[in-house]
Amino acid sequence: VQLQAFGGGLVQPGDSLRISCAATVRTFSLYTVAWFRQPPGRERELLAAVYVSAASAYYADSVKGRFTISRDNAKKTVYLQMNSLKPEDTGVYYCAAKFRGESSYNHWGQGTQVTVSS
Repeated sequence: VQLQAFGGGLVQPGDSLRISCAATVRTFSLYTVAWFRQPPGRERELLAAVYVSAASAYYADSVKGRFTISRDNAKKTVYLQMNSLKPEDTGVYYCAAKFRGESSYNHWGQGTQVTVSS
C-alpha cells in the first residue's frame, strides 16, 4: 500500500487546517490508519487513529477535543481536521496504516509539514 499525505502549510495560532492521506490499495477499508507527528528535534508521536469500522477512533491527550480523524473509504482517504492550532502542533505529520491483524504500522507516507506561528 502507498500513502501520500498532503495539505500542510503555515498557519497562525488558533487557525484550523485539514490534512489528507490518500492511499493506493484496493482493500483500503481493511486498514487502520493513523496520523503521527514529529516535532523538530523530537520523536514521532501517535496523534490519532481511525479503525476499520470507522465507528471508533483513538486520540492522544494532546489533541483530544481539537483534532478529528475521519475516513472516506470510497475515496481511499483519511483526513485530520485540526482546530485551535497551537505553536506546539508544529511538526511533520505522517500518515501510516496497518492491515487488519497486523500489530504495528508497517506502511508510511512521506509526511507533510505543518507550521503554526504568528
